[in-house]
Amino acid sequence: MVWDALEPLFPEGGGLEVLDIGGGTGGFAVRVAERGHRVTVVDPSPDALAALDRRAREREVTVTGRQGELSTLLETIGPASTDVVLCHGVLEVVEDAGSAMSVLAQVLRPSGSLSLLVAQRHAAVVARAMAGHFEQARALLDSTDHGRGGRRFTHDELLGLVAGAGLRPGVVHAVRVFADLVPGSLLDLEPGGAAALVELERAVAERPEYRPLAAQLHVVATR
Repeated sequence: MVWDALEPLFPEGGGLEVLDIGGGTGGFAVRVAERGHRVTVVDPSPDALAALDRRAREREVTVTGRQGELSTLLETIGPASTDVVLCHGVLEVVEDAGSAMSVLAQVLRPSGSLSLLVAQRHAAVVARAMAGHFEQARALLDSTDHGRGGRRFTHDELLGLVAGAGLRPGVVHAVRVFADLVPGSLLDLEPGGAAALVELERAVAERPEYRPLAAQLHVVATR
């Protein structure tokens, strides 16, 4: 679902400077590089960067891997140096999400785009309650602390972070509304079930009434 929203940002033929912060083994980075864009992945894990290098070589594309963290991004990459920044699953683990967003905005060129994917709090509450962990669910209701799975955000908190960094948000997409709730055994039993689930996810991605059930929220913001 995330790639559906990202694909228009990366036209065939390349020409863009793309940064994937915390991009790990290159699931998105390699796909973007295959379209001819110059991609840099900054990640703190040397093992992940090694896997990224292997994946890029297997797909016969070039992706630059640099060991680092979001907090040192301005020194690593430089201000106003990037056309598109991918930041997926990173704000959950930083100490100060507002400061992190400020850094991400600063590395963008004018009219640049930021793809932001975060874990959503409401879905985590539902998941814990369904598993019988009622006290954990209650504790998560209004929590902004870093828990076992990192910090989680609401729709309004996400938009607040984007606006606070001086960026303009696009449509917020719901990601994995049903995927984490449907038992895998059911998909195995139902012919075509997996494909039908993907289409269902696409159908509700932009419907606001389903956002509270989404495990993740995704937005593309522009400078």
